[in-house]
Amino acid sequence: MATRSGDQAFRRKDGTKGRWHEMTYGGALSFLRRNYSRDLTDVDVAVTGIPFDNAVTFRPGCRLGPQAIRAGSVQLAELKAFPFGFDPFETLSVVDYGDVHLDPHHPDTVPLAIEAHADEILSSGAKLLCLGGDHSIAYPLLKAHAKHHGPIALIQFDAHCDTWDDDGVQMDHGTMFARAADEGIVDPTKSTQIGLRTFNDSAHGFEILTSPWIHRNGIEAAIKITRARAGDAPVYISFDVDGMDPAFAPGTGTPVPGGLSSWQALELIRGMEGLNLVGMDVVEVSPPYDHSEITSIAAATVAHDWLCLLARAKGARPVRIGRL
Repeated sequence: MATRSGDQAFRRKDGTKGRWHEMTYGGALSFLRRNYSRDLTDVDVAVTGIPFDNAVTFRPGCRLGPQAIRAGSVQLAELKAFPFGFDPFETLSVVDYGDVHLDPHHPDTVPLAIEAHADEILSSGAKLLCLGGDHSIAYPLLKAHAKHHGPIALIQFDAHCDTWDDDGVQMDHGTMFARAADEGIVDPTKSTQIGLRTFNDSAHGFEILTSPWIHRNGIEAAIKITRARAGDAPVYISFDVDGMDPAFAPGTGTPVPGGLSSWQALELIRGMEGLNLVGMDVVEVSPPYDHSEITSIAAATVAHDWLCLLARAKGARPVRIGRL
């Protein structure tokens, strides 16, 4: 037992599937205790951090988000996934690719570095799960995904539309989705924005399901609309944690009251099962404003459940216990 327990992030040498026993409060941190590796041979998903927050407009700190989300994932690596009833890593090969290296002193190089980093991973055939970082990182990530998949159906969880007018600045966390739509990277006719509660004069072609609408009409109605719009298009999920109410995600830079609860967010993610899921980012976790890891644990769970959807698509068999 001693030879197959602890520090599996760097000690495991017998492949990327399965998992060892690990103390939740000890050991080397990686996302869900996956191997740290840049060998993407036969890897299904590479998890990578993008520690950048120079584009924030209010409270900073989400450059520390990738570390916090990794720390928030430890309990999720301990038991079978809920409510799925399986260990996703018996089916899915996932590695922690580490963080992209950025030069914040030369901000003009940042979007190009992120796009190149993503393109290298996607060229291997692996899918990409990114831990941010502020929401501006989604623009170069979407550019990289569109190279490989064509126009993307975006499912955006957010308090903000992020489609305000820009002045051509490439790293802005409030304008990038309008730019992506204008450039044909994102197909707004297949895309849905979920949880919004700030105002813009134009929807830019996106379907907008505000938090109040979801509170009134329910999760199933939101899932039905989102799935119908996406159809069989390649789907990229961009999850800004401020889509959740500050009661459930206090550790973020631009909190807005009235948002989704953590249970609503998770049910919505789980409701995307069966779509053509090609990539995901989880962004805007700012640990200096968090309390008891509430936000980072929620963010880690959202990312974990997306991986479980990929495991289901690859054949993982659920075991249903209790009334789900």
